[in-house]
Amino acid sequence: MPYHLFKCSESIPEREHHAVIKGENDDLTDALPLGYLNTIPGTLSERGCAYCGAKHVIGTPMKDVIHLSHGPVGCTYDTWQTKRYISDNNDFQLHYTFATDMKEQHVVFGAEDRLRNSVKEAFAAFPDIKRMTIYQTCASALIGDDIEALANEIMEEMPDVDIFVCNSPGFGGPSQSGGHHKINIAWVNNKVGTVEPEIKSDYVINYVGEYNIQGDQIVMSDYFKRMGIQVLSTFTGNGSYDDLRAMHKAKLNVLECARSAEYICNELRVRYGIPRLDIDGFGFEPLSTSLRKIGLFFGIEDRAEAIIKKERDRWQPELDWYKARLTGKKVCLWPGGSKLWHWANAIHEEMGVEVASVYTKFGHQGDMEKGISRCEAGALAIDDPNELEGVEAMEDIQPDCIFTGKRPGEVAKKMRVPYLNAHAYHNGPWKGFEGWVRFARDVYDAIYSPIHELSLLDISKDEIPTDKGFMTRQMLSDVDLPDEVRNDPTLHPYTGSFDSVTPLLSREYPEMVLTEPAETAEKSAEADEVVA
Repeated sequence: MPYHLFKCSESIPEREHHAVIKGENDDLTDALPLGYLNTIPGTLSERGCAYCGAKHVIGTPMKDVIHLSHGPVGCTYDTWQTKRYISDNNDFQLHYTFATDMKEQHVVFGAEDRLRNSVKEAFAAFPDIKRMTIYQTCASALIGDDIEALANEIMEEMPDVDIFVCNSPGFGGPSQSGGHHKINIAWVNNKVGTVEPEIKSDYVINYVGEYNIQGDQIVMSDYFKRMGIQVLSTFTGNGSYDDLRAMHKAKLNVLECARSAEYICNELRVRYGIPRLDIDGFGFEPLSTSLRKIGLFFGIEDRAEAIIKKERDRWQPELDWYKARLTGKKVCLWPGGSKLWHWANAIHEEMGVEVASVYTKFGHQGDMEKGISRCEAGALAIDDPNELEGVEAMEDIQPDCIFTGKRPGEVAKKMRVPYLNAHAYHNGPWKGFEGWVRFARDVYDAIYSPIHELSLLDISKDEIPTDKGFMTRQMLSDVDLPDEVRNDPTLHPYTGSFDSVTPLLSREYPEMVLTEPAETAEKSAEADEVVA
C-alpha cells in the first residue's frame, strides 16, 4: 500500500493512512486512502460542519425561502454568500441572511420565545415570501428547543405560510456531508407529496444535486427544455419550495452531484418508484453521454443528438484552441466531493492537463474510488488535508494551477501558485458545452497571466528585468507552439459573451406535449392493477 506521511504530520502518524501515491499498476485495493472518518485531533482540519452542509450547500440555493438559522449569528454569517447560488427571482436568497442571534442567556434560559419572535419578524419584513426553512445549530440542539412544535404552532396561526425544519446541528456528522444526508431525508419525510403539480409533458424529471452556481442549472435546464422535458423541480439550485414538495410526480430523477443528493433520489425510488439516472454536466463527452442517456430513457434520442451536434460543432474549435496551449500543464484537483471525479478524467482528456493530485475534505470512499481511478499514475490522493499538508504538497508537486476553494486558494496565491475557485467558479457557468469552454478559458487565463509571471519575482533579491516590455497571455502560451497549431485558422479562443445566462431566461421553447392527462394515466394504471 503506497501510503504517504507528510513531514508536517509526522507527530500524527494516523495521518499516513489518509494519503496515497497512485502507482503505475495500482488498483483501488492498493491506492485508496481512508475517508469520511472523524477528524484526527491535532490536524486542524479545514472541513465544514453538518449544519454548513445542510444550510450552505443544500438549503440556501432554494430561491423563494427565508433561510433562518436558530443559533448564534456567526453560524449564519459563515454560510452566507460565499457561493454564487444565483436565482431568477433577483437572487433573494443571496441578498439576505437570517438568524435568531442566540446569546449566552438564551442557552441558559431557553430560546423558543426568541425563535418565535424571529420567525414572525422575518415574515412581516418580507410579506411576499411565504416559505421558511429553520436550521438547527449546535447551540439550539444542545438546549433542546422544540423547533418542530413551534413551527407547527406558527403555521396554525398563519395558515398562508409553510415552514420546513432541518435538525442539522454542526456535530451531526464528521463533516458537512452529514448535513447533506440530514436535509435530504428530512425533506422527503416532511415535504415531498404535500403539493400536486401541473404536469405539462410526457417527459418529466426532477433535476437533483444541482445548485445553480453562476447559472449552471439554467444552462442544463435549457438542454432539457429543448428536448421537450419538463423540469418539475430542481433540488435545490434556483429551485422553488413548492415545486420541491411535488417531487413525487416526476418520472425520472436526474442526479448530478451524487455526494450531496443521492440520498433523496434513493428514497424517492423506494417510496414512489421513481428511477435514478446519474449524469455529468462537465465536459463535452460526459455531457453528450448524459443527454443521450436521458433521451434513451424517454425514447427521444434524436432530440438529444440534435442538441449535441449543434453544440459540439459550435464550441469544439474553441475547446481545441485551449487544449493545444494547456496540454502537459500540471494541476492539483482539490475541490469538494463530486467534482473530484467529475473533472479528473475530463480535464485530462479534453484540456490536456495532467492531474498531479486529488483531494477531498468531506467526500466518502466512493468519491475517492472514482477520482483515483480516473487520474494518472503518480498522483497524490489526500483525504481531509490540513493547511500544512496542502502547503507541503504544493512545494513538492510545483503545480501550474490548483482548483480548490477560497481558503486553500488564498494560501496558494501566497505561494505564487495560480488557483481557480472550484466551488463558486471564477467566470462561470462551467457546465454545458459553452460552460466547459469558459472553464478552459479560466484555466488558461490563470496559468498564463502576465501578472502571475511578475509574482514569481522576489523583489528583495531577484534582479528585475527591464527589457520585457508589453506582454500578453498569448505571447506566453504560443512561444513554443508549432506554426501549424499557432496559425490554425479553424481554432480560436472563446467568443461567447460575458453573460451567457441571462439570454436563456427569455428563450422560447417548443410547446410541451402531454398525450395523456396525468389523472387518466393514474386511473388507467389502477385499472390495469385490478385486472392483473
